[in-house]
Amino acid sequence: MVARLDAGDITEDAAATRIAARLAGPHLTISAAYTGRVNLFAAQDGLATIDAATIHALNRTDEAVTIATLPPFTPVRTGQMLATIKIIPFAVPEAIVSALEWMLAGAGPVGVAPWAGLSASLIQTMLPGTKPAVLDKSVQVTRDRLAGIEADLAQQMRVPHEVGALASALREAEGDLVLVIGASAITDRRDVIPAALERVGGTVRHFGMPVDPGNLLLLGELNGRPVLGLPGCARSPKLNGVDWVLQRLGAGLPVDAAAIMAMGVGGLLAEMPGRPLPRAMATSTPRAPRIAGLVLAGGFGRRMGGEGNKLLRPWRGKPLVRHVVEAAMGAQLCAVSVATGHQAAEVRTALEGTGVDFTHAPDHGQGLSATLKAGLAALSDDIDGVLVLLGDMPRIGSATIDRLVAAFSPEDGRAIIVPTCGGRRGNPILWDRSFLPEMQALTGDTGARSLLIRHAAALCEVAVEDEGILLDVDTPEALAGL
Repeated sequence: MVARLDAGDITEDAAATRIAARLAGPHLTISAAYTGRVNLFAAQDGLATIDAATIHALNRTDEAVTIATLPPFTPVRTGQMLATIKIIPFAVPEAIVSALEWMLAGAGPVGVAPWAGLSASLIQTMLPGTKPAVLDKSVQVTRDRLAGIEADLAQQMRVPHEVGALASALREAEGDLVLVIGASAITDRRDVIPAALERVGGTVRHFGMPVDPGNLLLLGELNGRPVLGLPGCARSPKLNGVDWVLQRLGAGLPVDAAAIMAMGVGGLLAEMPGRPLPRAMATSTPRAPRIAGLVLAGGFGRRMGGEGNKLLRPWRGKPLVRHVVEAAMGAQLCAVSVATGHQAAEVRTALEGTGVDFTHAPDHGQGLSATLKAGLAALSDDIDGVLVLLGDMPRIGSATIDRLVAAFSPEDGRAIIVPTCGGRRGNPILWDRSFLPEMQALTGDTGARSLLIRHAAALCEVAVEDEGILLDVDTPEALAGL
């Protein structure tokens, strides 16, 4: 297919990249563009901060540009997708992109508020007949709930369900946050928990919330610290209104009466099947692919001639292999490792300070496949794919690597990603983890390229402007040309 752009048009990838740069707020990673799509991923665990009004306005601007996000205040983990920008046609007028950039002149409306690492105290009140097992379970449920926002339960107390006893406990409470679970639910602002809070000089900011379960929640303040009077559902590990308030506080976001009363739309949690806790919900949402980089640095380099190791030859003040490793470390890869062979100690020395992992191929004399297999065997079990880089290709750029990662999508038939420049295929190549067993069965000095023909249906070529994908330094002439 060929698309001819009109005067003033910009390509889909360029448009998506520009919009994403303005859309992204703090603590995000921006993917490279592919087919007019750019994804925003969480760079830290925390709470998604989404300015819904701005997103609605952007989506109403022109049908050619679409922005999809998670709901505001969704708990996210590092690498989880928060938003995707998709340009619908092959190109859009510059005027549309400029208008959107103008609308995004302020802070990016999509971001992550990282967990603040709070500490909390839990006070439980007791009536005659209150079972200790119920109190013990509430402590464990609270500890688990706080762990989900990376907060600690620093202190727990148990006192009679009386204003005086609870007031004394509130004075002794430690930490950044005080949680109170009453032996009976709070019925109004003159009940035991709010009365005890006011007795010690605290303030009741709000009582009640339009979230079910969670209606009988009290929001208060004591000496600048939030105090939450928790409803009975807080004894259950299932998602409830307490989680929504704790998440915002745990991310350092303000919670007031207006914020609580705005939780009503979507607040009917009782009808959500299973009502999983946010930590379980986060594991099922889209995330950035976990792609490991594997640099092959085990060959003899016989075609280079002379003594020594070609990977250690200097170029622009650094050994050739260090250029490759630094490009990989600067890209959106979950880990980078180097498989060594010939002169392994010297290669390690050349890469000091890069932070890469090393594995050694003692049988590297049997060819490239031996080094490849040693490197593959050392990879983590939780990766989605591996990008295989050759140590003698020093002009590879981090942006090229990111573009290959952006194209990776096995569910869409893109399980092997090969870069091309000027119609010629090059390196590095990204492989889905499902091909690792076949790669481990290779022999000789051919590498994994023989698998490209066998699995042509899973192959995706990505055109790049980086001629470095075609240049490997095998001979003195190649080094001189470099």
